[in-house]
Amino acid sequence: MSGQDVFLPVSTGPIPANIQSRNDHPVPKSWINATGPIPTNKFYAGYFLGSQTNAGFTHPYTVAWCKGGGNAVSYGMAVTHIESNMLATGPTNPSIPGNPISYYINPIGIQSVILSAAELGNSTVYITEKPTAFSVHMVLRPFNGSSQSITFPIFQGMGLVTGVYSNLQPMVQSSIMFRSVDRAGSPRAGVFKYRAILENGETWLIYAIPANETDPNLQLISNTTLRGPPGFSGFFQVAKNPAGASGEKFYDNSAGVYAVDATISGSVSSNVGTYRITWTKAGKDVSNTPLLMFSLPHHVQSFDGETSGRRTSLQLRTTTKGMATAVIGEYWTMVEPGLPNNMGFAPWSPSNGSILSLSRTAKHVIQSVAPAELGQDIHGQSDLDSMYFSGKAFSKFATLVYTVSKLGSNPSLAASALETLKSAFARFVNNQQKVPLVYDNIWKGVVSSASYGGDLGADFGNTYYNDHHFHYGYFIHAAAIMGSLDPSWLPTNKDWVNMLVRDAGNPVTNDPLFPFSRSFDWYNGHSWAKGLFESADGKDQESTSEDVMFAYAVKMWGKTIGDASMEARGNLMLGILRRSLQNYFLMESNNKNQPPDFIANKVTGILFDNKVDHTTYFGNNLEYIHGIHMLPLLPSSTYTRNRKFVTEEWNALFGPNSTLPVDKVASGWRGVLYANLAIIDPVASWNFFAQPNFDYGLLDQGATRTWYLAFAAGLGGAPL
Repeated sequence: MSGQDVFLPVSTGPIPANIQSRNDHPVPKSWINATGPIPTNKFYAGYFLGSQTNAGFTHPYTVAWCKGGGNAVSYGMAVTHIESNMLATGPTNPSIPGNPISYYINPIGIQSVILSAAELGNSTVYITEKPTAFSVHMVLRPFNGSSQSITFPIFQGMGLVTGVYSNLQPMVQSSIMFRSVDRAGSPRAGVFKYRAILENGETWLIYAIPANETDPNLQLISNTTLRGPPGFSGFFQVAKNPAGASGEKFYDNSAGVYAVDATISGSVSSNVGTYRITWTKAGKDVSNTPLLMFSLPHHVQSFDGETSGRRTSLQLRTTTKGMATAVIGEYWTMVEPGLPNNMGFAPWSPSNGSILSLSRTAKHVIQSVAPAELGQDIHGQSDLDSMYFSGKAFSKFATLVYTVSKLGSNPSLAASALETLKSAFARFVNNQQKVPLVYDNIWKGVVSSASYGGDLGADFGNTYYNDHHFHYGYFIHAAAIMGSLDPSWLPTNKDWVNMLVRDAGNPVTNDPLFPFSRSFDWYNGHSWAKGLFESADGKDQESTSEDVMFAYAVKMWGKTIGDASMEARGNLMLGILRRSLQNYFLMESNNKNQPPDFIANKVTGILFDNKVDHTTYFGNNLEYIHGIHMLPLLPSSTYTRNRKFVTEEWNALFGPNSTLPVDKVASGWRGVLYANLAIIDPVASWNFFAQPNFDYGLLDQGATRTWYLAFAAGLGGAPL
């Protein structure tokens, strides 16, 4: 891949000296055999949090430790796949056109096929090893210190689930129960295949690959248990086959190898981004046996020609992202064209690019409105006990200062506010805010000290690594603007801002202080907001627009400090987000990935690994559910929220004859909705914000009327 490498280090310096290091994080690092930074927000956190019984959602499989539960009373690892007819759904909402269901959830606790051993029981220990961005290795031992083990390399997209045995008597079990298990030949020497039909009619393939190549001669000893020989070393693989002989052919072709590592590389050339996921494999006859991995819909759309040619007809449903497609080979290459490399701080549209010059009318209105907002208490609004709300304030005022200085062509009017903003920002750089940051030396990251006193929900769980891309993204965005307006400000602030980038979006795997890409999931194509909280439904994210904000902030901070790799990475993340959000979160009428009876909601609300719920964590109002996917309105909003989607959402939910006409929203959410309207009707948006006697109670606390006017004007809303 030619072009700018997007995975170069941000910086390699130490944590600033004024940030205390602590070794007493509220969540102890239990059941993890790893010394470096831990990726806290990845799909497998259920393996080391709380009861350890929550699943990892690999797409298409769900993998969980049985811990003695289920009909099989097993202590092995259960592999499950859920079909759409098994979903539980919420009540319909007749107020929304199309009468959509309010949520859907995949059942949990089903144990389709279990890889276990006779020696496993209530003394079994379960350890996490090699946690990375794409995978984790899980190890079951009969008791602590035992040399006998089963190791499970758990990978996103794995085509066959593998258990590597060391001197144990293997048992393949099912809590659904076996209807029949038959020998099914041998795809190649040393690989022994069984075909199992479960009582629910599903067909699963079981492959045994003994280290000594001796037939394990598995015996069905009950309707829940298939037993192998004692002292077995080698590995077993299982896979669901919904496709008869054709599906079996694909699995047979790849049985005997499995992934043991995954890496990502990427580059940007002009406005085209390319990224590649590459797997290292192990097993039997490795050089002649290709991997089979499952891709998600947004991958398939962006495959280059060579990767696309290795797609198969084998598909399995994922829990919340449509159908996964099996692909043969050890790497995938994805291409994202049309990256917004020409996007800056000014209003931007896909057709016109950055709009740097506003009409005289727009400038006049902006200059008449701005003084009142420039005179607000910047210190008071930013010096809060919340990284989230403080960050929103900094981003708000930085955007205001930029708007007046550059778009309003009046830098002298904004000069005083810029100096005040720098002074307020310095309080955080000096770590003298109400709730200082600390460096957590257990999980490796910079967190709020708020929850060290026992309130785990303080500042939305920042101490537990919730929402870091939201919280820190606002600071990074503000810093990018301040540094662009005054480059002399950068030397004393650059390291602190880079620290935030490294915490939430570190681009390298060898940083001893931070994990690679804590928030953004390069397989799923978006970020996860949930950190170190046990959750039966896995990771989740509510605000797609703040996810986009982080990528945009990274792009613009990279541009401001001259870090070409960071700028290119932000552009590539925006390109991937545009595609993944359209596929999974922002649902146009022709969406193929969410259930047909859910699509009319238009946005997912909260998307989990295992369920999707049209709601928010702070209420069920439609303006909340949809507005949290809109704010903050930034130049990047027009890139990821395309006109077709915005039109459908507006007409169904907030237009004059819709479920909730916008003028019935009596709070700051009305301003959010009208700012979003600028994407499709900038004139109506402009007229709302330009009206005489404007009610400032209709503005979100993270927004200004001045910027919203400029945003609408730049998209064509202001008269000449």
